[in-house]
Amino acid sequence: MLVVGALLALGAACVAAFLTLVRFFVRTEHGQKIDTIALTGTSIGQARIDELVNTVLDAMSVVSLAFAAAAIAFIALARRRRGLALAVLLLIAGANVTTQVAKHAITRPYLGVDIERAAAGNSLPSGHTTVAASVAIALILVLPPRVRGVGAVIAAAYAALAGVATMSAGWHRPSDAMAALLVVGGWAAAVCVLLLLVQRRDDRADRREAHPTAALLLIMVGTMLLLVAAVAMELTEQVRDIDPEELGQRRLFAAYAGGAAGISGTAGLVIGLVLLTVHRVVPQRIAAGLRWRGTAPPLEPEPEEPPTVPLRDPAAEAPTVRIGHADDPTIRNPRPPGRPPGRDRIDG
Repeated sequence: MLVVGALLALGAACVAAFLTLVRFFVRTEHGQKIDTIALTGTSIGQARIDELVNTVLDAMSVVSLAFAAAAIAFIALARRRRGLALAVLLLIAGANVTTQVAKHAITRPYLGVDIERAAAGNSLPSGHTTVAASVAIALILVLPPRVRGVGAVIAAAYAALAGVATMSAGWHRPSDAMAALLVVGGWAAAVCVLLLLVQRRDDRADRREAHPTAALLLIMVGTMLLLVAAVAMELTEQVRDIDPEELGQRRLFAAYAGGAAGISGTAGLVIGLVLLTVHRVVPQRIAAGLRWRGTAPPLEPEPEEPPTVPLRDPAAEAPTVRIGHADDPTIRNPRPPGRPPGRDRIDG
């Protein structure tokens, strides 16, 4: 129940943070200005990373999402986890559908900020970031325990890279990518709770399958990056009333770096918190007839047949009488007790 409570708290935190982002960065002039300054800063050095950004974003499509979902479900089925396969498909589908519904349901009021992009309307949350993050967390759930820790670090880096790439390409504001990561985090928490509730009796958690080092690394790095984002946001606060086109490169780069740090920090924190509970959510399954740790139970001894008693042959047990010379040492003629040695022969 402790793990269920922690996951419910994680889901509630993701929902609360998502609503906070919408209220501040979408509905207020203050938040729109900070987002716009960070997005304007992406023009700095964009030519150097344009190829990498396009490569990352071009790999995300409906077709690639379908292939990734099928591959992840296949891994779960290969481990004989049909319920897990359905759960990861629910995670991927639910997160991406939620993002598309939210993007059309949330309205972005025009407050005189970012006139060039005003006609595009609301762009929160980011669809591309949702695709990357949902695939990343789903992969963590189905990976074998021995590679889960390394896989989680790589998955967090991939989700963060995808989110930053959408901002670097000018497609999304920083808050869009952060909101997408929170959507996936909320769905991951819900799916993990569902998996806990339907666990079988032969599912047993083993602390040796946990990856506290990788999880704490992601949480610590994510928290530090969010602190960097907070500092950058405070610096941007000082110039928020100035037209972004009139700001110097240092101010623009600080806002851009702060946005990238916020996206990466959110990815690391969400995935790190999910990783802390995966060994309890997807525990080792004990196969029927096998004991824990994969060793076979001791075999019950087969009933022993009663020993066969050989038939006694009286003729075979009769003493053998050997006839020979009396002085032959190999012939033993027992004499009655008390008879002297010279009287061994029978008198005629």
